[in-house]
Amino acid sequence: MVKVAIVGASGYTGVELLRLLHAHPSVEITCVTSRQNAGEDIAAVFPSLQGAITQVCDAVDVELVCAKADFVFTALPHQTAMAVVPSFLQAGKRVVDLSADYRLRDVAVYEQWYQAHTSPELLAEAVYGLPEINREQIVTARLVANPGCYPTSVALALKPLLEKNLVDTSTLVADAKSGTSGAGRSAKLGSLFCEVNEGFKAYGVANHRHTPEIEQTLSQVAGAPIRLTFTPHLLPINRGILSTCYGQLQAALSAADLHQLYRDTYAAEPFVRVLPDGVYPNVAYVRGSNFCDLNLAVDARTGRVIVMAAIDNLVKGAAGQALQNMNLMLGFEEGLGLGQLPLFP
Repeated sequence: MVKVAIVGASGYTGVELLRLLHAHPSVEITCVTSRQNAGEDIAAVFPSLQGAITQVCDAVDVELVCAKADFVFTALPHQTAMAVVPSFLQAGKRVVDLSADYRLRDVAVYEQWYQAHTSPELLAEAVYGLPEINREQIVTARLVANPGCYPTSVALALKPLLEKNLVDTSTLVADAKSGTSGAGRSAKLGSLFCEVNEGFKAYGVANHRHTPEIEQTLSQVAGAPIRLTFTPHLLPINRGILSTCYGQLQAALSAADLHQLYRDTYAAEPFVRVLPDGVYPNVAYVRGSNFCDLNLAVDARTGRVIVMAAIDNLVKGAAGQALQNMNLMLGFEEGLGLGQLPLFP
């Protein structure tokens, strides 16, 4: 059994990691930390864990975590993660970091969108943890930067088109909608019930921090620099992301041709489901699962392709993908602990 720590377990991503790791047959949760809940039972912080997980929250103490665990998930906010990740690596631990701190390879880009970076020497080493793109590198990595939720959905939606150079990359648009859990568990005016319920709005327009991450990933897939227009929106639901991506086709291709391309591209991927013709992704049908559902349509009138991707932002968009990465890093079967079907209704 591998002893696992979750550093920063009191957020929505932390409790989702706990839920998934509890079902994993080859790991033992031996340490959970929380600055604000140190000394409390984690089940008091999250009553959903009652009777199943009995850990008491520790303070964020690197030496204590290293003494208790072999493998570390850091589910901390950006800037906070980079304060502890180097110490875990120096102690010989392998780390999946769920913050944004090690996702961007260019320190100048990171500092433009976030703040000063205190361990830029690790950016070249960190492997971007999208298994459908970087599986081989993840296997041998000691530091994996778990992708953001929006970038995961957009990258999986556009990967087949970019690999085959089928779209004019100057025309790419990603229009995405997320549930409110993406804003985290801390109280914020914009995510209060009365602010969100019966509403629907765009936010982070033309300046969302996931934009450079999306562009970096798409550029890697395409083998050339890519910029796109990305606009996120807030849905009055707890979980889920639906990203609708648009691009001008380079040639006259039918929907049937592109469906076959997507089926071929993702045939061996355990967590990407290319839906039947005419069945479009719905966040309700991936809730609680590590699946990404994809489908597409071709607008013959305009020559544009429209690709839709649905994920659970807390699972494939965060904790589930982190567990998928851990499995690859430790030599486990990739889907171990992630076999849950989506919750419905």
